[in-house]
Amino acid sequence: MILRRSTVAIALLTLCAVGSLLLGACPRNAGGDFVTAMVTDVGGLGDKSFNDGVYEGLQDIQEEEGIDVRLVESNQQTDYVPNLSGFAEDGADLVFAVGFLMAEAVVEAANNYPDVNFAGIDIFVDESSAPTNVQGILFKEQESGYLAGVLAGLLTKEYAEVSPKLNDENVLGVVLGLLIPPVERFEVGFKAGVYKYNPEARVISIITESFNDTTIGKEAALAMIDQGADIIFPIAGLTGVGSINAAQERGVLAIGVDVDQNDLAPDTVITSAVKKLAPASYLTTKNALEGNFQGGNNILGIADGATGIAPFYGFDSIIPEEVKQILVDEESAMIAGTVTIPGTRAEAEALGIQ
Repeated sequence: MILRRSTVAIALLTLCAVGSLLLGACPRNAGGDFVTAMVTDVGGLGDKSFNDGVYEGLQDIQEEEGIDVRLVESNQQTDYVPNLSGFAEDGADLVFAVGFLMAEAVVEAANNYPDVNFAGIDIFVDESSAPTNVQGILFKEQESGYLAGVLAGLLTKEYAEVSPKLNDENVLGVVLGLLIPPVERFEVGFKAGVYKYNPEARVISIITESFNDTTIGKEAALAMIDQGADIIFPIAGLTGVGSINAAQERGVLAIGVDVDQNDLAPDTVITSAVKKLAPASYLTTKNALEGNFQGGNNILGIADGATGIAPFYGFDSIIPEEVKQILVDEESAMIAGTVTIPGTRAEAEALGIQ
């Protein structure tokens, strides 16, 4: 079901026709009339984060509607256009480009295949120049990051006594993959939330330049923990899994990202700053299946139920009720539009957030 494609497209429909299931190139429900395909960035499936979240939504609609779902993992950036084009040539009705770095590639493919619909996760589409068969699906990650930051800022100082995993250093750590817009939105939202309730906190950010290296993610987190950080917030795909592993090993807390990551380390991940990737890919496919696909941009936020934080699970009993109420009030303020959350480092600096 998962295929790594390098620089040429592989005829998946042909493989399915001859029953080559052992190659993993065919979906569970091969033979359906509607075909949805997904091209990952180099992070690939199994990141327990971004790519897995998108794929979950496609699996859900595959099970519900019996459509064909196909996936290929890119090995390098030069694979983007061939991978996207390959699925279009093979007869896909809808092709997902998963990741900001595929922005130019998905527009190029959409121009070359006007009868195929394309959807770009975390990709902004310039509606003045892009073809109408490509849709950008974006999230207000700063909203999720903000709520996570409010929680972290309160716990690391004012309520540090609630867990032996917290200390009195008042230091937090943020592990970044690449500083691309969605990652930046998570980071600055987190800092805005932290500093609103804990202006004296020290927030350390490290850019790892990787979304698929758990070793680098672990090393970055360990460096922060050595400087006193007691809550680590990785925004780095599979690299971030290494950061969570470091937090678990060193007995501090972590906040997951993109999807609910509590299952990675239930004794460590206190919550996750989520964006509803699975519903987004599900609904986009559903709309295309029903003939309601629209080009342009679909920007989703907390008012749409698309951003926020995950449950506290085993940590619920130690989170003070006053902290929970602050989070409820902040969420309500975001929905009402009465709180300003920066989306870039430049906007954050303009608000005095470093």
